[in-house]
Amino acid sequence: MIISRKVQFRLNVFFVTAAVLSVTVFTMFELGYLDELFTILAKDNYIFYWMLLVGILAETVAGSMGMGYGVICTTTLLFLGIPPHAVSASIHSAESFTTAAGSISHIRLKNVSKNLVKRLAVPAVIGAVIGAVSLTYLGEYYSKITKTIISFYTLYLGIQIFSNAFKQKQDKKLKRKTNLTRLGLAGGFIDSFAGGGWGPLVTGTLIKNSFTPRFAVGSSTVAKFILTLTAAITFILTLGIQHWNIILGLLIGGIFTAPFSAMLTAKLPVKSMFVVIGLLVIIMSSITIYKSVF
Repeated sequence: MIISRKVQFRLNVFFVTAAVLSVTVFTMFELGYLDELFTILAKDNYIFYWMLLVGILAETVAGSMGMGYGVICTTTLLFLGIPPHAVSASIHSAESFTTAAGSISHIRLKNVSKNLVKRLAVPAVIGAVIGAVSLTYLGEYYSKITKTIISFYTLYLGIQIFSNAFKQKQDKKLKRKTNLTRLGLAGGFIDSFAGGGWGPLVTGTLIKNSFTPRFAVGSSTVAKFILTLTAAITFILTLGIQHWNIILGLLIGGIFTAPFSAMLTAKLPVKSMFVVIGLLVIIMSSITIYKSVF
């Protein structure tokens, strides 16, 4: 079996991370802190372990479909009753690390257009800051309304994911004119405010408008990392570090799954995954909307 450079890099990250975690756990065991750690991880109804599973599922889907990480995490956290501002802050804090690994992979494979990254990232950063600040105050004082709005958005994304399973391949069209400034600004705001959506909106639009797929995905990933880091820093400055058990669960689940997601791409039935994930997002979003309204 031939392993691509991208997969090899992800495997290297996996082994280094696994080694660091192993040394950390062993050190805590020797110092007698391991029982205390498990007690802390069991807080909030074992949410760390639930987030570990969500991180694994979200990264598997994102690795095979090229999108869906933020949508799955946001939908699940809202379904569990986590406040909207804490949802987006947790996701972007964890995603800063996973998108960094993906960005380095694409840069090493020369899948990145510097000009495209610049034209997307600058307005995306502005949109991300506006979205994070807006959510910090709206999410805190108008939690019920904000949760309902975001749930309607994830419901829409769920329908889009589900419908992708039944779309027929279209003939390659001429490249359409794309307003990258407007696209980056909207993508940054929506991703920061709603906890996800950059992939379906930005990467999807670029590919739909006939940008070269490898440059569309690679450049979009790097721009996504920049906006994710910006959103995470903004949330930390406005909210502080909250729900670290959620962040840690998503982070560890994503890091341990990322090396293998690329290898699973050719083996997983993507059409069936579109159907299952789409239905899952639709159902959970609908339940969250029902609870918020009634």
